[in-house]
Amino acid sequence: MTFAILGLGTALPASTLDQDQALRIARSLCCRTEEQATWLPSMYSHTGIEKRHTVYSPALIRDVLEGTRLTGSVFLPTGKPEDRGPTTAQRMQHYAKLAPPLAVQASHNALAKARLRAAEITHLITVSCTGFFAPGMDRSLITALGLNPTVERTHVGYMGCHGALNGLRVARAFTGAEPDTRVLLCAVELCSLHYHYGWDPQKVIANALFADGAAAVVGSPAVAAPPGAWRAEACGSCLIPDSAGAMTWTISDHGFEMTLSKQVPGLIAQHLRPWVESWLAKADTTLSAIRSWAIHPGGPRILDAVEVSLGLPHAVTAASRRVFAEYGNMSSPTVLFILERLRTLEAPRPCVALAFGPGLVAEAVLFR
Repeated sequence: MTFAILGLGTALPASTLDQDQALRIARSLCCRTEEQATWLPSMYSHTGIEKRHTVYSPALIRDVLEGTRLTGSVFLPTGKPEDRGPTTAQRMQHYAKLAPPLAVQASHNALAKARLRAAEITHLITVSCTGFFAPGMDRSLITALGLNPTVERTHVGYMGCHGALNGLRVARAFTGAEPDTRVLLCAVELCSLHYHYGWDPQKVIANALFADGAAAVVGSPAVAAPPGAWRAEACGSCLIPDSAGAMTWTISDHGFEMTLSKQVPGLIAQHLRPWVESWLAKADTTLSAIRSWAIHPGGPRILDAVEVSLGLPHAVTAASRRVFAEYGNMSSPTVLFILERLRTLEAPRPCVALAFGPGLVAEAVLFR
């Protein structure tokens, strides 16, 4: 049996930032010299992001942009050279408060599209790398959605941008084992809570890319799905050699710190194709047979590297680039946003979902 998508829902925070606002915030929170401030515009303009959503309130955003302190938020800059922003504990308090409502909204939307009652869900998978608390997101979803207290819970944590694909692998294992399984998978990330204060080029690049959002998938064994449902028929994973330091995500005293090496696109361009071809061969298909691609846009250079490595025409990544332009990099939910866009567009199949995370690891799911 395979995992078939019955419904896919998304959710976004109400606050949005356009790229000009994001640039002004970066100048306020990150730059310590005029030279640093002059470096930012080019970097922000090259991301391709038009706007993004954030859990920061409009009042807090106004405070940062206008230099006021009306909200009294711990996220406001102090103006001191050593300012590194709130502590990790303070950031986690905001995560525990703000992440569950977003996850609940996405899950409600997925259940509605699947036309399933919450009580029919047998397995719950949660995915997140931007926060920890216990009782966790699973309990929040059970109580808010009215899931059965006997629902079987699994959490995929701290796996980065490819976490939702790891979650789909788990979902596929569950639906393959039990024919009555109905799975709810929810990925939620509040990347903006880990905004880096002060000057560090790699971390400032991460500030320019990341955003907040949630996505949820409801699925069943393929035999219980309607005709035409997207079916996850194969999953794959590959640890790219000599890449341990290329993408890291570490817990510091002032949030989780992301580093993105300039080596990442080159490593992908060099190593991706041989693995993808061998993985697809095991699934009885070929690279040339894949009709559409849901590629997680870690950044524009990542998409460029995938195109080069796999020999894909630029048009193949159009859905990924539009989601990135409209929402930024939301980490794990992003690839589900792209899948939903492709499903809405009735993109041809087979389709491969592809994402990259710390390791450096490539994860993929083949849909038919």
